[in-house]
Amino acid sequence: MSERPPVTYINIEDESIAYRDHGGPGTPIVYLGTFGSHQDLMWDEPGYALFLRTLSALGRLVTFDRRGSGLSSRTVKPTIEVRVEDLDRVLDATGIDQAVLVAVTGSAQTALAFSAMRPDRVRALVLYSPIAREARAPDYEIGFPDDLVALAIAGTESVWGTGYIVRDWTPSLSDDERFVEWAARTERSSATPVEARQWVEMFAESDVRDVLPLVRAPALVVTPTLAGDFAPRFSRYVADHLADVRAVEIPARDWYPYGDGMDMFFKAASEFFVDVGGLDPVSRSSRRLAAVLFTDLVSSAKQQQSLGDQRWTLTMDSHDDAARQAAIRHDGRVLKSTGDGVLAVFDGPASALRAAIEMRRSARRLGLSTRAGVHVGELEERGDDVSGIAVTLCSRIADRARADEILVSSTVKDLVAGSGLRFETKGSHHLKGIASAVELLAVSLD
Repeated sequence: MSERPPVTYINIEDESIAYRDHGGPGTPIVYLGTFGSHQDLMWDEPGYALFLRTLSALGRLVTFDRRGSGLSSRTVKPTIEVRVEDLDRVLDATGIDQAVLVAVTGSAQTALAFSAMRPDRVRALVLYSPIAREARAPDYEIGFPDDLVALAIAGTESVWGTGYIVRDWTPSLSDDERFVEWAARTERSSATPVEARQWVEMFAESDVRDVLPLVRAPALVVTPTLAGDFAPRFSRYVADHLADVRAVEIPARDWYPYGDGMDMFFKAASEFFVDVGGLDPVSRSSRRLAAVLFTDLVSSAKQQQSLGDQRWTLTMDSHDDAARQAAIRHDGRVLKSTGDGVLAVFDGPASALRAAIEMRRSARRLGLSTRAGVHVGELEERGDDVSGIAVTLCSRIADRARADEILVSSTVKDLVAGSGLRFETKGSHHLKGIASAVELLAVSLD
């Protein structure tokens, strides 16, 4: 393994992702990093370099800076959807079909979402102190209370660049002056104070709890039991909601694995890798997490009668073509026309929502009024069609929308934190054929 291979860039239109392929034999490993990262500084601190060197001894190591951080483009907001795309592009660029994803605290959200969206690309997960959701909620009492979340957001700009990572996340290293100086330099190089505050805001809003039951890859969850009150609770919650999990608890007080818990973490990881190495590669699955979009024309029968059959047919041809083009521009595809609307699927919810907004705009230019529903869930892909409860639920959501309204499930809102999209709550609804009530929200279009 070459410790410092050259930084390579992947270009996505006007954006770039910086990564290093450290090489070596064995199972490919992608390390998703921590709160801030910088490919040029990661080997400059001996303790962190030891962590990376030990990780690379387990297999072929790949590291990268997500967009919005470090040497990668900083103009994009690193939503979960963006981070999933970044990881997908890194695997493509390195020629890796399947990898073990190693993630820490908040980066576990990316690993978990990716495992559900791209199940055939994940061999296993190694998660240290993972967090599915940070903020408290009525059904999540273990989260940070609102006052602590607000305090963290408000204070980020003033402490960023001073060794914030050490003070709050790796207290066992707080007396190591060299490490504190390196951490402060890494913070300043990975993001500006304003960008760091935006990260904190985004993580406070993000929620991947609904994704956990859909993760089928074997997972190792390592919980540092002495890392305050919140870290063990967050980590145990993730472990308790994964289907195939090995939960290991260690007496460490750092949220990150390169401090006092390093040796214990690698002992657990090494044993897990032995078992993973004996597993057959993951076969391609027809089931994955994706975003579904249904659109429907309002009062279509009345408009058809008013326009006449020939004009109506031409209008609908224009509508369907505009919808297909909008889906393509947002990395999705229209699976079929429903007669007075479309069914489309997308890799992520933000893409589906932006396509829905564009479809609404195109329909209005044709003199049509539409309503739409968007949901994220597990789909069964069958050729050019999809099925599953997520499709049914999305259809029911669209049925509840008013003219020119786009309704979404709460799962969509949780997964697009940081995208700039805004929502208005519409309360809890009982939908036909759906056992539990569903929280609906309308996309703000003003």
